[in-house]
Amino acid sequence: MARNLVTVSQVVNDFILTLEGDDYANNASDTLIHNYALRGIREMGFDLLQRIRSIKLSTGANNTVDLPDDFVNLLKIGIVGSDGLVRVFGENKNINYSQKYKTDSAGNNLDSDGDGVFDREDAKTGSTAGGILGGDDFLVFSNYIYQNNVGQIYGLGGGFYEGEYRLNLDQNRIEIATNSAASEVVIEYIADEARSINPTVHVQAEEALRSYIYYKLIERKSSVPMAEKTRARSEYYNERRRANSRMKSFSQEEALKTIRKNFKQSPKY
Repeated sequence: MARNLVTVSQVVNDFILTLEGDDYANNASDTLIHNYALRGIREMGFDLLQRIRSIKLSTGANNTVDLPDDFVNLLKIGIVGSDGLVRVFGENKNINYSQKYKTDSAGNNLDSDGDGVFDREDAKTGSTAGGILGGDDFLVFSNYIYQNNVGQIYGLGGGFYEGEYRLNLDQNRIEIATNSAASEVVIEYIADEARSINPTVHVQAEEALRSYIYYKLIERKSSVPMAEKTRARSEYYNERRRANSRMKSFSQEEALKTIRKNFKQSPKY
């Protein structure tokens, strides 16, 4: 485990040890505290503590890829080229991967597992082979370097990709249309750290997680004064902002690099 990470279990154990007899949260069970800790890293994981993972997955027989169990949001998907770089797919919400109910020989809908939900199967129609890039992908590059076919694709729009995809959350999968014969794709996505076997949190956000646990433990307690709830809530958001500032600090070296990157000796308006 990286040195800048601590496990949620460590944070929970330390939180329990620091509780005092007159503390408003001293009667909370260990299970409840651990549950709020997981909720905390999930809540902060949407923006402050985004855990980005990249994995290689095999495509199914119908050009689909099942989403990982800890999937939250897709960042990019593509295939690895011969140079080791990822050729990114473009999103196309019009890809047709419709489904239909499975039926028996008598035409009755099937419910194989008896859960009251009828079985479904893919009913994709049409073919995407040879059509993703319009069949003229090679012309784009030859036209740019003034070889053959000059002017033949004049006015052709941009946005060409190695393939296209559609995110289907209903079926918990990514549907793909590509000319490539690759059997694997690489996806980069935001993961739900709370679903990890041993969830961790960045050390710079450790105090924010402690504050979140305490705030949630007393938030709905009628015996806790409103002033204490307000203080706990403010402390959590202050610690959250402090963690965000630490983790996204912009160093002097990075600032100079950005300035130099965007400086050009070209005419200015």
